[in-house]
Amino acid sequence: MASEDPFVICNELYKIFKVADIEVMALQGLDLSVREGEMVGVVGASGSGKTTLMNVLGGLTRPSAGQVIVDGQNLLKLSNRELTTYRQVDVGFVWQQGSRNLIPYLSALDNIKLPMTLAGQTGTQVDKRARELMDLVDLADRYGHKPIALSGGEQQRVAIAVALANEPKLLLADEPTGELDSLTSDQVYNLFQRLNRDLGLTICIVSHDPLIAQHVGRVVAIRDGKLASETVLRRRKRKARPHDDSGEGQEGWEEHFEELIVLDSAGRLQIPKAYREQLAIENRVQMEVTDRGLLIRPAQNLEETSSQSEIQIEHEVRAGDNGARGGLLSRLGLRKSAADDGRGRGRK
Repeated sequence: MASEDPFVICNELYKIFKVADIEVMALQGLDLSVREGEMVGVVGASGSGKTTLMNVLGGLTRPSAGQVIVDGQNLLKLSNRELTTYRQVDVGFVWQQGSRNLIPYLSALDNIKLPMTLAGQTGTQVDKRARELMDLVDLADRYGHKPIALSGGEQQRVAIAVALANEPKLLLADEPTGELDSLTSDQVYNLFQRLNRDLGLTICIVSHDPLIAQHVGRVVAIRDGKLASETVLRRRKRKARPHDDSGEGQEGWEEHFEELIVLDSAGRLQIPKAYREQLAIENRVQMEVTDRGLLIRPAQNLEETSSQSEIQIEHEVRAGDNGARGGLLSRLGLRKSAADDGRGRGRK
């Protein structure tokens, strides 16, 4: 059962990648908290920043700014050697591609022994631990099989055993069911649930699967490098059904999923694109406190504000996504180029 204490804390997390002379912000002030023993799904479109978040939590990359704490350890303050130990012992990884999880020329048992050997463990305890893990993932009859002799689902279960070899407290899975059919995916999710329940393991799963909410305790959605929404499972009392043959009405509880929009530490929220398009919301809104809560609606009379150029730019950026580009953006680009050329000539 999940503890109320935060096990993972991300505060104003930024990650900037530089490719040639272009800087790309993969994470833009992301805030996230995961309780100890919680099983969380992380979803988002390609390029939203979810895999970057997993890499930061796993110590595979350092954030550019912000704070990330896992089990009381501030990952930004760890030395390179301490970060290597963290990756070996404190966190386990399961990847979508089997080639990243398993060594093809080693048996399933030897694949599980490898991370223990790299962490400095020796002796019969290593073999005993590997066999226990194979039993735990229900593959006691596959000790000597190499990955090529295993099905996709069996390979992923061995990969999970490998990730558990050094008894980590945090398990990170990046699209672990992306190459599996629905039945095998359910088996893998059931295994994650059992590990979460029986071992108290904290698990974060990145997925494109829209049905992941059925398998985890909470789903957080990342959009443009920030936490955008959270889907939680709610229980509500079910209305009494018609009397059955015994003459008694039936009451009970029913479960449903509820999506909540996340406010970050600065009070900002992301309005989903579908809502913005449906309500014709541009780059300004009006807010009003009502008896039922906070009302957000499109701003009126935008022509009276100084934001018309911004609106035009926004329209052209959207058009640019479809291959068109011109108008104000092109003019601004030409002005910038001319200004840069002028500064260059002035320096000569």
